[in-house]
Amino acid sequence: MNFGFTGKILKINLNDKSISVIETENKVMRKYMGGKGLIGYFMMNEMEKDTYNMKLVNNLYIMTGVMSGIPHAGTSRLMVGAISPITGGFGMSESGGFFSAELKKAGWDGIILEGQSKDPVYIYIKDDNVEIKDASHIWGKGIGESNQLIKDEIKDKTVRMSQIGPAGENEVQYASIINDLKHACGRNGMGAVMGSKKVKAIAVKGTRGIDFYNLDNLRGISKWYSSYYKEKPLTYGLYLYGTAASVMSNHKAGMLPTRNFSEGTFEGAEKISGETMAETILKKREGCYSCPIRCKRVVEVNNEKLTVDPKFGGPEYETIGSMGSMCGIDNLEIIAKTHEICNDMGIDTISTGVSISFAMECYEKGIINISHTDGIELNFGNEDSLLSMINKIVYKDGIGRILAKGVKFAAEVFGNGSEAFAMHVKGQELAMHDPRGKVGVALGYSVSPTGADHMQAGHDTLLTNTGENISNVNILGISQPLSPIEYGKSKAEMYSILEKWWSFLNMAGVCDFVPVPRGSLSVEKLLELLNSATGWDVSVEEAVEAGERGINLARHINYRLGVNELNEELPKRLYEPLTKGKLEGTSIDKEKFNNMKKEYYKIMGWDSNGQPLKETLHKLGI
Repeated sequence: MNFGFTGKILKINLNDKSISVIETENKVMRKYMGGKGLIGYFMMNEMEKDTYNMKLVNNLYIMTGVMSGIPHAGTSRLMVGAISPITGGFGMSESGGFFSAELKKAGWDGIILEGQSKDPVYIYIKDDNVEIKDASHIWGKGIGESNQLIKDEIKDKTVRMSQIGPAGENEVQYASIINDLKHACGRNGMGAVMGSKKVKAIAVKGTRGIDFYNLDNLRGISKWYSSYYKEKPLTYGLYLYGTAASVMSNHKAGMLPTRNFSEGTFEGAEKISGETMAETILKKREGCYSCPIRCKRVVEVNNEKLTVDPKFGGPEYETIGSMGSMCGIDNLEIIAKTHEICNDMGIDTISTGVSISFAMECYEKGIINISHTDGIELNFGNEDSLLSMINKIVYKDGIGRILAKGVKFAAEVFGNGSEAFAMHVKGQELAMHDPRGKVGVALGYSVSPTGADHMQAGHDTLLTNTGENISNVNILGISQPLSPIEYGKSKAEMYSILEKWWSFLNMAGVCDFVPVPRGSLSVEKLLELLNSATGWDVSVEEAVEAGERGINLARHINYRLGVNELNEELPKRLYEPLTKGKLEGTSIDKEKFNNMKKEYYKIMGWDSNGQPLKETLHKLGI
């Protein structure tokens, strides 16, 4: 008997509407831990059969982790993977919420969508009963409306739903998948892949529960942690202000991305901060499945000029940065509106905001003009233009057709030096963390298999001083703090350890904000949760090795698909000094950075070009 997972993957062939079950053995689940690991495992299996067909079919993998659904903080994660339309390589995006636990309660560890439906459909899963239903009548509608229509149609208001909006239907390159209106698998274009398959939504109802090896111990740890987290500033700060707490801290540190990463501080930062949100538009705090931290914001605006519906939740730090400081917008209500629109349309707020910010800089530099923008005055700080451009991107209208393919493509079209400030790696736009103040984040942006991604490893700023944070990660092999702007072998070693740990979390289905170093749950307690759920005896070394396996598997897939070191170059702007703020004059040292990256390759067991060595893959069982 399996504990903590079901051992079953639901496979749906959309070409002929056939349904089958893939059984995963206990040893496979323990080796790959679910999530990112299983996505890579299944992608690699398809690649070994026929790489050309694998690229042509491009299955969509929707996976829980082995820890998803444990009744404890941070165990709600859902991982969705495919070949990314952005990078052309291994693609994956994650979200919290309730869908993952519900899917496992229905008896499934994951879903594989194969092929392409001729007509729009949605999928309704209730335990073993799986129906593929017509979605022609809801195709083209926003996520809010279609969510309600599906619930009315199946006569169940309690189902959990994973959906795309018009952006996914139109295959906008960075379309997202939205779970229950509020939780976004935002990055890497997974919504575009789902849209290409003509799948509007997946609705899930589980009535079976999840079998755990030692439920009493899980409950005991959960009860303890529900009080313990309040003693720890890193996690209790998330309750108070959500991820938006980072607005003021990054602003004060001089690394709040502003006006397309040209500046590191924003004069309107306080107006768009988590503290201001708590005092003004915050309606309530919500959490993901079984999580007491309740870092999710629910906001509401209802005045003569603007309304924002609380059913879509509220903006995270990434949205505030990308739509706020990046675009020169200091109106929190407008930023909340962009969040609502993006969730309803199903589009990544980071890539959307960065693409608009890039276009704003092109406009102000005279590279494009009002004839290119369909009469929109695309200056930094123009609130109406920001809202208009989101809709243009969603529907690929005018200049929106260009921006819907991201800043890499837009720079190729606009030219005239705009390539120098097109902020992407592998085609994916940078998140709201300026790596000129966090060299490890720069390394993560470069080597991430999915393009610029801020969630590859714990950030440098977490481990800059001696004390509790360093003590918490001694068990992982980190014993000394490092300056956030330090280069060299020591930084490469620290990054590699943190990356392996976070890779494990993204395989097991754990939120990065709960365990150390970003959170307050110890490594030992997290593994106690895992072993109490499964009956296994996973050690720290085994968990870290699993994370290493996930990293190498994704990178191996990328090299097989032609995504390699040549795609890892950072944006040219990062080699230029920041203007304004505490880090004014700071830039990435290109020579030091490239030398550090070569050291990282050696640590990881890769060749001088960053390709995993055969002996490394063999050691990890790949």
